[in-house]
Amino acid sequence: MRTARKRPLKAVAVAALVPLSLTACGGSSSAGAGSPNTLTIQDYYEPAHDPIYHSCAKTVGVSVEINHLPGPGLIPKVLQQSSSRTLPDVLMLDNPDVQQIAASGALSPLTDYGMSGDGMVEAVVKAGTYEGKLYGLAPSVNTLVIFYNKDLFKAAGLSSPPKTWDELRAYAKKLTRQGRYGFAMSNVNTYEGSWQFLPFMWGNGGSEQDITGPETAQALRLVLDLQNDGSISKSSINWSQDDVIDQFIAGKAAMVVNGPWQIPALEKRKDVKWAAFPVPTRLATQTTVAPLGGEVYTVPRTADKAKMTKAGQFVKCLISPEMQLESAKLRQTVPSDLKVAAEFGSSNEVIAPFVTTVKTARARTAILGADWPKAATKIYTAVQAALTGKAAPEQALRQAQDQ
Repeated sequence: MRTARKRPLKAVAVAALVPLSLTACGGSSSAGAGSPNTLTIQDYYEPAHDPIYHSCAKTVGVSVEINHLPGPGLIPKVLQQSSSRTLPDVLMLDNPDVQQIAASGALSPLTDYGMSGDGMVEAVVKAGTYEGKLYGLAPSVNTLVIFYNKDLFKAAGLSSPPKTWDELRAYAKKLTRQGRYGFAMSNVNTYEGSWQFLPFMWGNGGSEQDITGPETAQALRLVLDLQNDGSISKSSINWSQDDVIDQFIAGKAAMVVNGPWQIPALEKRKDVKWAAFPVPTRLATQTTVAPLGGEVYTVPRTADKAKMTKAGQFVKCLISPEMQLESAKLRQTVPSDLKVAAEFGSSNEVIAPFVTTVKTARARTAILGADWPKAATKIYTAVQAALTGKAAPEQALRQAQDQ
């Protein structure tokens, strides 16, 4: 759930609020139907990504028309385009939105174009699959880790990152000083807050199917304990992920939960010595399970079968090992192919913790599919209730589950 700086929350938040009413799209026309050798591409990326598109266009033998939209505007635009039968030839979607759009009949299976997802991270394939059919694949993905200030660790006598919750809590206490919190994360009452809570919930075996389980309560108790210790600011209920990284850069937080999209901002600050590690688990025997973020490419159904074939070839180029690596380098993300990711991580110390975490990451829609936004709302509602003292963790979770 990348929330790039100066960009509002992405389409998943909007998708949850807009009921899908897409018509069957088998007879839809394409936005670029008048140009048989021109593919229209729709995304919410920055123009810096365009060279990758042009490279694949050259490979496929087509030209491209690229339409960059603001993240929150993507899904409403797709709804409008489906109704007016003007869907683009290639459509990028945030991975939690794929199942909702696929359920409407707007997308064609990528298997029709020779793609299977073999060799890719399991969560990537699951995120792009609906009712057993593969509709979207991501060239590269992101997830969450914990960034830490190396100088502050050294000054506190901490030689290695924490691996369990008890160690994390102890480290956070030791790093907390006047004007500085030992730990920071976003606990805002949006999907962003739920996204940041998931590594603790999932890594402890909690499930979005029923958030009243003891595993989820233990995770919420950890966050509350960190706040009660004074290691987390009470303002975290209002902080976005960008606010959190700003605290880190300013030296007001020693450890922060965040994603690789923050790396460019960190690299600009030569005075901040930092590194990262996977989110700790409650027990050393548990495995970190963080949420999978990233965008997938799809081929909408249009009336032009020939252009759909070219669009399929274009997407196949985008997810090729070469383009995965280019995308990962450009966006500071992790290639979706396990082999490519391992090679990239071995040559990039900054990305290595993300590569490790992505291997066991989970798609947010893996269990509930299109109903994920409902669960996300319950999660952040419970977190807010507990951290504001309105209810104990167990009660907050029960109330949120029943809403």
